[in-house]
Parts: sequence; C-alpha cells; structure tokens
Amino acid sequence: MLTEKQLQNFAELAVRVGANMQKGQEVVIRCDVNCQDFAHLIAQKAYEFGAKKVHMEWRDEKLDRINMLNATKDAICDIPKYQTELWNYFIDRKCCLISISAEDPNKYKGCDANKLSAYQIAFQTARQLFRNATMSNYLRWTIVSVPTPEWAKQVFPNDPVNVAVDKMWDAIARIMRLDTPDPTAAWRKHIETLVSRAKFLTEHNFEYIHMKNKTGTDLKVGLAEGHVWIAAEEDGQDGVPFTANMPTEEVFTAPHNRKIDGTVVNALPLVNNGNVIDDFSITFKDGKVVDYKAKIGYDALKGLLESDEGVLSLGEIALIGKNSPIAQSGILFYNTLFDENASCHLAFGASYPTTVKGGNDMTDEQLAARGMNQSIQHVDFMVGTKDIDIDGIGYDGKVVPIFRDGDWII
Repeated sequence: MLTEKQLQNFAELAVRVGANMQKGQEVVIRCDVNCQDFAHLIAQKAYEFGAKKVHMEWRDEKLDRINMLNATKDAICDIPKYQTELWNYFIDRKCCLISISAEDPNKYKGCDANKLSAYQIAFQTARQLFRNATMSNYLRWTIVSVPTPEWAKQVFPNDPVNVAVDKMWDAIARIMRLDTPDPTAAWRKHIETLVSRAKFLTEHNFEYIHMKNKTGTDLKVGLAEGHVWIAAEEDGQDGVPFTANMPTEEVFTAPHNRKIDGTVVNALPLVNNGNVIDDFSITFKDGKVVDYKAKIGYDALKGLLESDEGVLSLGEIALIGKNSPIAQSGILFYNTLFDENASCHLAFGASYPTTVKGGNDMTDEQLAARGMNQSIQHVDFMVGTKDIDIDGIGYDGKVVPIFRDGDWII
C-alpha cells in the first residue's frame, strides 16, 4: 500500500497534471464502486485546488456482469435517455474528466459474445457526442488506475489477494514516479523527453512507418496527410494543457486508413469488453482488415471487427520503447492503460482529430480526405516486441531508422 503522502501525491497528479483542472471548473470522476476510497481522495484534492463542484459517475462491474448474464439483448442495448442527458450535461458545463481504470479483465468471461457486441455498439452509438468531445479535446480528461482484488489476482495469480494487491500498489508507485521526492517535477521532465521525440517525428513528415519483427509482424502504416505526432501533454481546445493517460510513455499519430498493408502479430493480450484476446494476427490490404486469426478469444475479436465498418482500419499508431518503466517492470497488467504503454501499439477504429493539423476545425468529410479513420470504436492492441525494428519512410523514399531491437534510437 502507498503511504498517505504518496496517495495524496497521486491524487494531486490526477487533478493537476492529468486533467489539469482549473479553478472554478466542475470535475467528473468516473470509476467502479471498488475504487471509492481513491475517488473520494481525488474529489477532496480537486476542492483543495478550487473545483466548483465534483460529480461522481459510479459503475458496478459485478452488476454489469449479472445484467449481461441475465437480461435480454434488447434490454441490455436499451441505453437510458437519462444517461445521454447526463453526458450532454458534462459537455455543456465543460467539465474535466478523471477516470479510474481498474476493471476485472475477466468481467464478461463466458458471456454471450453476440450480446456483448450488440451492447458495445449501442453504448458507443449513444455516447458518440461525448466521445467526440473527449477525442477532440473539447473536454480535458485523464485516466489513472488503482488496484482492485479481482484485477490484482489476474496479474499475480499465485499470491494471496492481499499480497497481490500490495504488489500492484508497489508497481504503480514506481510507474507513476510516486517513489520520487517530487512526482510532479518528475512527470514534467518525462513529458519534455516525449515531446522532443514527437517534434522530431512531426518535422520529418514521414509517408509511412514500417514495423517488422521475428514473430511475423511486417506492416507498412501510411500516415494521414498533415499528421502531427503527439506525446503525453496535449492542449485542450481551451488552450489548457493536460495529460490524458497516466502513466504514458507513448508518442502517437494518425494512420492513413487507405495506406496500410501487411500483417501484424500481437505482442500482449488484448482485454476488450471483459474478454481476453491473445495469440492473434491481423492482415491488412489497402487499409482494411482482410484476414484475422486468434487462438484465444476468437469470438470476441470477431465481434469487435464486426461492430462497424470503421473498426476494420486503424485510427492510431503509437511508439513506446522496451525500456519504458512499464516494460521494465516485466508485469503483464491485463489493462490497456498500462500494457499499451509497455509496447508499441495500434488502435482499431477512430482517429483523434487532434493528430492532423487543424483537425478540430475540419468536417468529417475533410478529415476523411486526409485519411483519418472514423468509427464508433477506438480499441488499442499491443504489437511492440523487444526485437521490433521501426523505420520512417519519407515521400522521397528515404528511410530513417527510429527503433532498433525494440527501442528508440532518436
């Protein structure tokens, strides 16, 4: 368990570096009931720094599972009007959002895959405006995590629950730099390093990124026209910087959804909709998935790829070196927030408008013309291995090495 001082520092990071709440702003904390103690600490910290009001959007993953097992598909897919009205309220008030991600990786194990897929489509469709507000940085947002017993046991299955939870806290403390004298200063220095790499990649304006390793990945990913690489800290539409993912080790941008060719093999399991998908490969041609395989969770992968047309292409490519603190921990977290920052990753589905110059001022048609992908989904999956080589290929055909043997060389 963290010390009281470390917990206070953690909550402060979420409020001041993550969402970067401004004095007089309303805050929404979104989390499962298992995380109520840390949620309350964040709420208190938000008020200390001048929050106008704190809202709690509680979830209950155990009830979610009970509903998924017992309710009809029609009932599950009936997203209540009050829920969309609440999301619209948060948009209208320009709240900043702090999400606590700590889901049981097997939350929906054994549930009807068709029902799960139908629910995901209904849910994402209902929250389209809210998702657009976050993906365009109209609302500033951040995601952090704290251990729960179910999650900890998945990560450390051979330990008693209390030991597993303690190990999770220790790992999170190191990864979040809570073991440093001044975590906020440590984060600022880390952000500067990532931003410098993003600047290098943006200035080179590569046409393609080529990823290749010994496990079978050989993929050329075209980049959207006018793309920009983003790292750690972004600017909200109000001009206030924020850090969306904590932890974060990535530098990312938008693929061109008509210029993706080759095959990619996953490096870590994908947890999606409470199901684990592993040992899978995806083959693309002209920007679209044309073949896929999975030894574990095939039905879940199939449901994801059939959820809408846009999910058959990519909306994000992100680069993370093998020497990131998360990768160095050697822990498989079964949680995308952590695992995506241990490994280079791609994302099925929607692109972030912020990853092309002037994207927030463009129509959907203008974004599509640049190669930006559109979808109701955005699902990250990890592809970076310790031996992966990555090159940038310019419009003139010049090749610039970016990664060798799994890590940055720039």
